[in-house]
Amino acid sequence: MASKVYFSDLRAKNPYESKISKIQKLFDKAGFVELLGAEDLTAIKIHFGEYGNDGYINPVFVRQVVDKIRAAGAKPFITDTNTLYSGSRHNAVDHLTTAIEHGFDYSVVRAPLIISDGLKSQNIAEVDIRQKHFKTVKIGSDIVEADSMIVMSHFKGHIMAGFGGAIKNLAMGCAPAAGKKDQHYPTSPHVVEEKCIGCGNCVEICPVGAASLEGDVSRINPGVCISCGQCMEVCPENAIDLNWEQDIPEFLECMTEYACGAVIGKENRVGYINFLLKITPDCDCVPWSDAPIVPDIGILASTDPVALDQASYDLVNRQKGLVGSALHCNHEAGADKFKGTWPKIDGTHQLEYAELIGMGSREYELIEI
Repeated sequence: MASKVYFSDLRAKNPYESKISKIQKLFDKAGFVELLGAEDLTAIKIHFGEYGNDGYINPVFVRQVVDKIRAAGAKPFITDTNTLYSGSRHNAVDHLTTAIEHGFDYSVVRAPLIISDGLKSQNIAEVDIRQKHFKTVKIGSDIVEADSMIVMSHFKGHIMAGFGGAIKNLAMGCAPAAGKKDQHYPTSPHVVEEKCIGCGNCVEICPVGAASLEGDVSRINPGVCISCGQCMEVCPENAIDLNWEQDIPEFLECMTEYACGAVIGKENRVGYINFLLKITPDCDCVPWSDAPIVPDIGILASTDPVALDQASYDLVNRQKGLVGSALHCNHEAGADKFKGTWPKIDGTHQLEYAELIGMGSREYELIEI
C-alpha cells in the first residue's frame, strides 16, 4: 500500500509561501499533531553539523517545528547523540558547544538541547529488535524515554551508505558510540600499499590509534580499528579501501536494523521531515561542506521513513547534476546521482531492507502542497 509523502517546492511569491510557512503547512498536512499527546516529551532528532560544516538544517527551520509541537501541548527538546569518531561532537560538552555555535541556541529554537547518550556516550538503553544481525540494539536513553519524536533530516550523499536521510538519521543518529561501532562492524578498512604516500593523515585522525606508519606506508590494525571511516575521508590518494561488495550491503542492513530499534515503543508517534537543500556528496559529520551535486529541490514530510527516503531519492535523481560538483557521471536528469558520486555503493539496499523488516513501504503517493 502506497504511503503518503507531502512535498513542497521552493518557489515563493509572498510571505505565505516562505520556507517557514511551508514547514508549518507540511507539519499540518502530514498529520503530525495527531502523533503528539498532551504533555508529551517530544524529541526533535536533528544533526547539529560537525564544526566547519554548514550543510545542516537551518535552526530557524527547526524553530517552526518546535512552535508547532508547543502549540499541540507537548514539550519539545532538540537532540542528537555523540560521535564514534574524534571531532567537535565526541562528548556532550563539545557537542553542545558546537550546536550553540551553529545557531541552535534556546533564543533561536526555543527548546532545550539534550545529548541523548550523555556526557561520554554512556547513557544507553538496550532495545529488543530480534532481527537478522542484532537481537538487541543500543539507543541513547533519552531518545528511548521520549514519548514521541519528529525526525528532521538533511538529505545528502554518504561515503559508506550512498545517501543519508531519515533512516540513517534514526540509525547512526540515535545510537551512542557503542551502537555506532556495532553498525560499522561489517566494514574493515585496509591500506592499498601501492597508492599510499605515507602522509600520515590517517595516523593523525584515527581516534583509537589503529593506524600507524611503517616506513613510508600506512598500516591499519584490524584488531584495534573501530571502522569509523575517518581515515578514508582524509586520505588524499584514496589509498584506504573496503571490500565494497561484501561489507557495504551488510553495513546497510545493520544500520537499518538500528533505525528500526530507534522507533520501537513509539508506534504511530513519529513524524519525519526531509530537507532537500544543499544536497552535498558527504554527510554533515565531515568538517566541511562540498558543493551540492544537484540544485535545491524542496521539503518533504511523512509518517513513513521508507517512503520519505524513497521519494527524496527519486526527486534528487530527476534533477540535472551540477557541473563542477563531485559527480563523476550520471549528470543527466533521471540518472542515479548517488551512484554517480559513490559508484561502489547501492544505497537503495537500505530501502529494500527497511521495507523487508517492516519499517515502511517504498511505494508512495507524492502530494504537493
